[in-house]
Amino acid sequence: MLTVVAKLKVKADQAAAFEEEAQKMIAHVRANEPGTLTYVCHRSTADPTVYLFYEVYQDQAAFTAHGGSPAMQAFFGAMRGILDGRPELEAYEAVAAK
Repeated sequence: MLTVVAKLKVKADQAAAFEEEAQKMIAHVRANEPGTLTYVCHRSTADPTVYLFYEVYQDQAAFTAHGGSPAMQAFFGAMRGILDGRPELEAYEAVAAK
């Protein structure tokens, strides 16, 4: 299992546009990515311009397929003008689980 945490900051006036694009991406993942086990978008309670995607993939191949999907390319294309800086990504390998 591979867990990825992606932190994104959006411009203050672009939160609604970001959330709309995030919903499209989540719908794509739900319908087309069986190797993506969890894919959740969170909004910070301390700063409403900060979002975090919590993603769990079956394996590296599932993560690679997700990152290379046309939907992901469309998502990042839509992020031009919405994001305030570059996304921060961290990946983790599972060592123990329930």
